[in-house]
Amino acid sequence: MRALLLTEYRRLELAEVPNPRVEPDEVLVRVAACGICGSDIHGFDGSSGRRIPPLIMGHEAAGIVEQTGPDVAGLARGDRVTFDSTIYCGECFYCRRGQVNLCNARRVLGVSCGDYLRDGAFAEYISVPARIVYRLPGELAFEHAAMIEAVSVAVHAVGRTSGELGDTAVVFGAGMIGLIVVQAAKLAGWTRVLAVDPDGARLALAGKLGATELLNPNEVDVPAAVRDLTTGRGADAAFEVVGASQPLQAAVASVRKGGSVTLVGNIAPSVDLPLQSVVTREIRLIGTCASSGEYPVCIDLLARGAIKVAPIISAVAGLSDGPAWFERLYSREPGLMKVILRP
Repeated sequence: MRALLLTEYRRLELAEVPNPRVEPDEVLVRVAACGICGSDIHGFDGSSGRRIPPLIMGHEAAGIVEQTGPDVAGLARGDRVTFDSTIYCGECFYCRRGQVNLCNARRVLGVSCGDYLRDGAFAEYISVPARIVYRLPGELAFEHAAMIEAVSVAVHAVGRTSGELGDTAVVFGAGMIGLIVVQAAKLAGWTRVLAVDPDGARLALAGKLGATELLNPNEVDVPAAVRDLTTGRGADAAFEVVGASQPLQAAVASVRKGGSVTLVGNIAPSVDLPLQSVVTREIRLIGTCASSGEYPVCIDLLARGAIKVAPIISAVAGLSDGPAWFERLYSREPGLMKVILRP
């Protein structure tokens, strides 16, 4: 089969590789669409430490079942499906509690980190355990279905954050995940959802997708502006979707006493935390990782158009164009957000 192979850092090649082996509890999926994730870009240059060449990356995908293992029930050749990016054991303490994203034996598709290697979906075929596979409705385009993994991350983050009708939330970062968090927060009942980003085009898109106020940190003091909009109190919750010290500090300063800051961004191993502000104002810090059972509701939200991903997709291209698109994303070309590859 053809696959986009990371042969060394900053080098992707379209290569012929063997078809994946299908274990008894697995299905072979013919990949129809796979999104380039930000984590793939960080893996492209080796900065994440979790994409060691040679490796087939890619974990945001959808396709058609080509073959099922002998132990698989409920799925058949020809089914339109997507699948979780996380492979969980189903047996450990966390899996039994339904916290599959915290599985002790957790593996992620398209990741090689020294402890394990699991090829991903920038290829014509991928084999995955049947337990992480979900059927798709016929009306949901594969390019949109490839976004379900990203949608599940946002929906999981919002689900972990307490809120009531009439509350105010602030989303720091209007990249792909941030734009979905804006939509999910509105659906979850936050009446007022503020978006914060230094990129004017991204802010404008956040407004089109439901953000009620748009704040550019290059133009305003964001915490002060949030307090002005909330009668001096501050927001009830903030979502930090960047993963850097400055937006985290602004998020903490923007929430009211007793408010919460949900940490979604994950590009730096450590950040500077304003500890005294968190402690003396009883701010709740909430970590959130991947998703944990949200795929069915996310499929429904996309199929009904309750969450919109079409405005977030910048381009759809063939697998052979993948290296060029990786370079463009890596160079932070203005206006680019999500690129979907079609093997």
